[in-house]
Amino acid sequence: MKTPKLIKPLIEDGLISEVIQSIMSGKEASLYVVRCGTKIRCAKVYKEVNKRSFKKSAQYQEGRKVKNSRRARAIQKGSKYGKQQQEKTWQNAELLALRRVRESGVRVPETFGYFDGVLLMELITNEQGHVAPRLADISMSKETALFEYNIVIRYIVCMLCAGIIHGDLSEFNVLAGADGLVIIDLPQAVDASSNNNAESMLKRDVDNITQYFSNFAPELINTRYGDEIWSLYLEGNLQPDIALTGIYDEPNKTTNIDTVMLEIKATIAEEEARLARANEAE
Repeated sequence: MKTPKLIKPLIEDGLISEVIQSIMSGKEASLYVVRCGTKIRCAKVYKEVNKRSFKKSAQYQEGRKVKNSRRARAIQKGSKYGKQQQEKTWQNAELLALRRVRESGVRVPETFGYFDGVLLMELITNEQGHVAPRLADISMSKETALFEYNIVIRYIVCMLCAGIIHGDLSEFNVLAGADGLVIIDLPQAVDASSNNNAESMLKRDVDNITQYFSNFAPELINTRYGDEIWSLYLEGNLQPDIALTGIYDEPNKTTNIDTVMLEIKATIAEEEARLARANEAE
């Protein structure tokens, strides 16, 4: 097959020996099976920003810190150089997110480096050694669905405990690998503590996964794991191994009796003063 333009320099440098096949082309990148010496790996080739269809990227980049001050200033000014650096920062973010998430105990592809628009990483395969399918491409029993759902919910919790929210999680970016489920596609991962959209993104991730698994286990549609997880996170009580129930009750708004009594007394005083003025006028 034709070698992608961005992969050619990696072949020249000996990092990739051969492009074996194309896996798929997504909204922000194309995936290829490649051989690196004796190893078979995956190469993610990012699309140029004008060819990428990922929407609302600004929401995902909110709160991301750029350590290089010159690069940060250029990005802020929106110059041509700044836009180039912003694109590199966006692409490199996935490498950093994958490594950070992997350290939290979540199963994600192992990474081997990012090289000018190409991310080299582990190729996830099924038990037969073929490219692992996405959850969207398989069906399962109710028992399997309940089991696998709990695993993904646990992954979401572990990521949040590490301060990360996937931001675009669904059945299309979870692979059914030989050793279990694997989370993929994290260029849009957000920092839970510095992104104003963190809560809605976390709950959307949970809702997407819940909707998918409820196709096989309908009772899951009534669970409220998103609300429960976010509430525990805000309270500082979220832990990777915390027992979840999927039940969430809206917090009761307790009434401050003292404040109410003061308001009543003030109203009575105002009415008494009004009556006194009226009597004086007579």
